[in-house]
Amino acid sequence: METHFESNPLIDRLPKHLKQFIKPQVYDDYTPINQAVWRYVMRKNVSYLSKVAHNSYLEGLEKTGLEIDNIPNMYGMNRILKEIGWAAVAVDGFIPPNAFMEFQAYNVLVIACDIRQLEHIEYTPAPDIIHEGAGHAPIIANPEYAEYLRRFGEIGCKAISSSRDYELYEAIRLLSILKEAEDTPESEIKKAEEQVDFLQNNMGELSEMSRIRNLHWWTVEYGLIGTVDNPKIYGAGLLSSIGESAWCMTDNVKKIPYDISAADQSFDITKPQPQLYVTPDFAKLSSVLEEFANTMALRTGGLSGVKKLISSKSLGTIELSTGIQISGVFTNVIENEGKPVYVQTTGKTALSYREKELVGHGTEYHAEGFGSPIGKLKGINLAIEEMSPRDLRAYDIYEGEQVTLEFEGNIKVTGEIITGSRNLQGEILLIKFKNCTVTHNDTVLFQPEWGIYDMAVGKKVISAFSGPADVNSFDMINHVPSSQTIKQKKSVEREELEKLYLSVRNIREGKPATTTLKEAFASVSAGHPNDWLLSVEIAELAKKEGNSDLVDKVLNHLEKVKTNRPEVAHLIDGGLELIFEKEGIV
Repeated sequence: METHFESNPLIDRLPKHLKQFIKPQVYDDYTPINQAVWRYVMRKNVSYLSKVAHNSYLEGLEKTGLEIDNIPNMYGMNRILKEIGWAAVAVDGFIPPNAFMEFQAYNVLVIACDIRQLEHIEYTPAPDIIHEGAGHAPIIANPEYAEYLRRFGEIGCKAISSSRDYELYEAIRLLSILKEAEDTPESEIKKAEEQVDFLQNNMGELSEMSRIRNLHWWTVEYGLIGTVDNPKIYGAGLLSSIGESAWCMTDNVKKIPYDISAADQSFDITKPQPQLYVTPDFAKLSSVLEEFANTMALRTGGLSGVKKLISSKSLGTIELSTGIQISGVFTNVIENEGKPVYVQTTGKTALSYREKELVGHGTEYHAEGFGSPIGKLKGINLAIEEMSPRDLRAYDIYEGEQVTLEFEGNIKVTGEIITGSRNLQGEILLIKFKNCTVTHNDTVLFQPEWGIYDMAVGKKVISAFSGPADVNSFDMINHVPSSQTIKQKKSVEREELEKLYLSVRNIREGKPATTTLKEAFASVSAGHPNDWLLSVEIAELAKKEGNSDLVDKVLNHLEKVKTNRPEVAHLIDGGLELIFEKEGIV
């Protein structure tokens, strides 16, 4: 697969499970109408956002190589982004939240390279190159914000999801595709909307992923900065929506000082936001992120962390106090006095230390699962990891010895020690037994016939997080979205209109064109009376040429379009304002 990413080494170091989401940007697929949509939105944005966006936005447009007149080429963007320590990759619409955030952790911007239809020029629920390229890319040129984005990705990709989160992701992805596609029956859209509504209202207790996605939405996507009375825009969803960037500045949208409570404020991706959060500065974003991270199982571990992983029914990791990391699908925990005393995975499991798989402890060896006691031995204040060689000898925890270890919570391990593994501090990480029996009261957890028993050592669970400790331990090249983005339909009428847009574009760029401006206008007004954007472009060029007769004809035609299509009247006025604002004609 040709991806044209040679120019940025950041992409080369992405793990394989992220590379599976990358698709090539086929630049020739962009049509003249696509280019006109990009140009209209960017011209409106630069004109309006210069007044209401954070000052980093316009500076960032220059730094990230985004042009007003042309949809960005990923290859060119990567050459320039490299200068500010970032890269960009193209993907197909929405990707799973964990993956999206992990890309950010690697300083890689994910860009959905499709572009919205002319009919959805103001806003689309589907991620597109206007949202990603014109919204996200410019603001990352601000170093403080870029570091917030990277850190957010680093923490966010460790957030534990619930099984409902993935259902919601798939439902939102499908809805965004159906809404952006041409001629989708209303019944299909309604059905998809109902499914999203149902899931949003029946999520149960919000998972870590749901809560951190809320923070992402109210900052990275829809954030305001400054004061409640005088905010500026920095969120990509607002920067890329010519409709909502204006709407959000009115009193119709409630402005709230940003704090951690935003984690519990859900959002509806299909509607304008009724409230927005205002951060005083980018430093506040990082402060709230750290405050939230302190509530995550990533930092708190413990019984609740293990239970979150069990509820997720997904691949996750716990880390014990010695640093040993157990990665797999957790299915059971035995607790005692509010602490986990035994954990169990089912299926492929890997053991790691400092994000590096331990030799001989990959998923082939632990193919059926893994279980281990956690905590201190009963009646002994000294944890195994804290014992000196003399202590270990005194308690018969020694190679070649038959031993019975009774842990708090009535977990008993009886067997002959084969060997042990230590961490860099000399603490025992693992003890390997043969002829081993593990029980909890009368329940057998492991028996000798099952082979060698590996016991992880640690007095407590210090961390629990989504995904594996070592990304190379598991084959994660398995993402198959249930819905694919739908390309625009081709028709004779559409092809004719595209040719007219191309001619006008070529005239603007001084290239050979198949028609004159006058001929292009005659064709579009007669054959495509509902189209408005090309007539706006013709008016712009006619004015530059000083052809007042053609300008008058175009303006008269556009008045008729406004009467016949009142829903686009403000878009026509918006385009004409850019051309005639100094003369005060509009």
